[in-house]
Amino acid sequence: MIREKKTSDDGATGPERPPGGVRHDSSADATELPISADGTLEVIPDSEEERRAREQEAAEAAAKYDAESRVRQIRWRPLALLISAVAIFTAVYHLYTAYFGAPPTLIHRSLHVSLILFLVFMLYPPSRKAQAAWWRIPDAALALLSLVPAWYMWSNYEQIVLQAGRFTTSDIVVATLLVVLVLEAARRVTGWALPILALLFVLFGLYGRELPGLLRHRGYDWNTLADQFYTTTEGIFGTAIGVSSTYIFLFILFGAFLAKSGMSQMFNDLALAIAGQGRGGPAKVATLASGFMGSINGSAIANVVSTGAFTIPLMKKIGYSRNFAGAVESSASVGGQVLPPIMGAAAFIMAETIGVPYTTVALAAIVPALLYYVSLIAQIHLRATRMGLQGIAKENLPDVLGVLKDRGHLLIPLAFLLYMLFFSGRTILYSAFLTILVTIAVAMLRRTSRMSLRDVLQALEDGTRSALGVAVACASVGVIVGVVTISGFGVTLASAIVQLSGGVLFWTLVMTMLACLVLGMGLPSIPAYIVTATMAAPALTTLGVEPLVAHLFVFYFGLFANITPPVALAAFAASGISGGKPMATGGAAFKLASAGFVIPYMFVYNPDLLLRDVDLLTGVTVVASALVAVLLLGVALEGHFMVVMAWYLRLVLAVGAVMMLSADVLYDVIGVALVIAVLGVQLLRARSAGKLSLKAI
Repeated sequence: MIREKKTSDDGATGPERPPGGVRHDSSADATELPISADGTLEVIPDSEEERRAREQEAAEAAAKYDAESRVRQIRWRPLALLISAVAIFTAVYHLYTAYFGAPPTLIHRSLHVSLILFLVFMLYPPSRKAQAAWWRIPDAALALLSLVPAWYMWSNYEQIVLQAGRFTTSDIVVATLLVVLVLEAARRVTGWALPILALLFVLFGLYGRELPGLLRHRGYDWNTLADQFYTTTEGIFGTAIGVSSTYIFLFILFGAFLAKSGMSQMFNDLALAIAGQGRGGPAKVATLASGFMGSINGSAIANVVSTGAFTIPLMKKIGYSRNFAGAVESSASVGGQVLPPIMGAAAFIMAETIGVPYTTVALAAIVPALLYYVSLIAQIHLRATRMGLQGIAKENLPDVLGVLKDRGHLLIPLAFLLYMLFFSGRTILYSAFLTILVTIAVAMLRRTSRMSLRDVLQALEDGTRSALGVAVACASVGVIVGVVTISGFGVTLASAIVQLSGGVLFWTLVMTMLACLVLGMGLPSIPAYIVTATMAAPALTTLGVEPLVAHLFVFYFGLFANITPPVALAAFAASGISGGKPMATGGAAFKLASAGFVIPYMFVYNPDLLLRDVDLLTGVTVVASALVAVLLLGVALEGHFMVVMAWYLRLVLAVGAVMMLSADVLYDVIGVALVIAVLGVQLLRARSAGKLSLKAI
């Protein structure tokens, strides 16, 4: 392993040095990095002990910040086999229903929830300290009780459907049991934030008569709320669980098969081969690999832990600070969930919520997502230039053709999925089902990816386990949505936001953004989107913003709560791997992701950026101007263009870049003038410093 050059935790870089040279630091702790003849970094492969240490750091970070990773170890073989059998059955059931069709809606969704709850109580202890064997007895009792709601729904389905709002005592008992089980399971898997939020909404539903002002409503007794949660499709068995029991589960299962075939290793190797040799190569590798995997796995924290264990040490090796390395990984992992085609499964929920085809959502999200990643890579590159960092020596990197020859066939399932989703005309469920079969078949083509029967069964189990967190979160969100629906709180909140903003779109956007950042604190991305879409998006549609645009807006900000201090869970997890300070890593991630906070405003004021119903010339013009603007914003944030940029020039450049994003021609002209002036000053300063060269950018 190479010796690590120490940099300050706040990302300070010290004096500049010419590209390709070695920056010397007068501090006693500084060491010289080994640079090859071509100016790149010679990376010595880690030893087995160092690799294990990295994995241990990642596991500890996951256990600290990702509740989903706190699974108990099952050592009693009969119990382990039972849990595996239930998990595999759950996966096979969902595959069967994807191809042959599902039973009636309430039966299918209740069975999905019951199976998920059963596995959660068997796998997740009630707390970190509750690892003693005797805890399995009450947990086994809860697991068995989890099957009651599905059994009761199956046995009394016709009566429940025909009673049309009238409920019996047994209905209320089972409904109450389901709510308690769902919230307890959510606490174990996702932490306290979601169940506490759900309980607050339950109290809001019960005591609405006593609340002041806009919060007041008629109030409902527990029987009415329980009936709403259990016997309708506007509660726990609502849209969120509907999508979880179909699209989300199937695509998480697809991701499990990809992982088992070695897709994650292929993404890492391909990213290394493409970007590893450039300036700040490992950081660019982290951005590409995390973006690819984040789109598929749907969990920012899980993505940070899995890819970060590989990419963060590489970033630290070439000289990035611990905080910046963690910030790159967390901001790239979060961004993966706005990246089509899968968008961490949020695209399917969004399509169901607003009633548009999935392809409409995926196509609209492409340009904003690419702009976000262009901004990330630009800042990474500028930071590397300013610090005089280089990439990894070519001889230490995999070859693109070699990677494609060895594992390139694994791209076939992704290409097949895109064809099925966008061109075949078949349903999403059928497309997902068939793609999983294609993945298994394609993996058999090469020995390096071939899966045995044991591997297939393991992938089925892994897929089910990975789906537990999302499914439980969706069920918990159903409690919130049920109260919001019956009380009309969504309309009330939208009216309040519009009134406070005076009906001005910009201030409505700002208030909606703040509401989404608060509501998204501590929540996984999918429930964060559902909560914000239910309560914040109506404020925007009230002012005439298109539903798709409004939902993308709240999705971005609900998602970026994961890297926004004070509760930036993805950044905190990355800091656990990098050894940086959690809050400092969160601040660095917030800065890196700044374009992600601007882009939603861009497509609200200029919906042409989503490429919906625009001609070719308009589309090219809009995308090009947006691309230039986000690049300039990255320059302003990093404060480097050939030479270091003064703070006031950075401020003027940032203002000019933002003005260029406006659809108003006058603002565009002023923005261009400001940008030209700042860049002109920088060129003159670079000339006087002898650094007027493209290599200095």
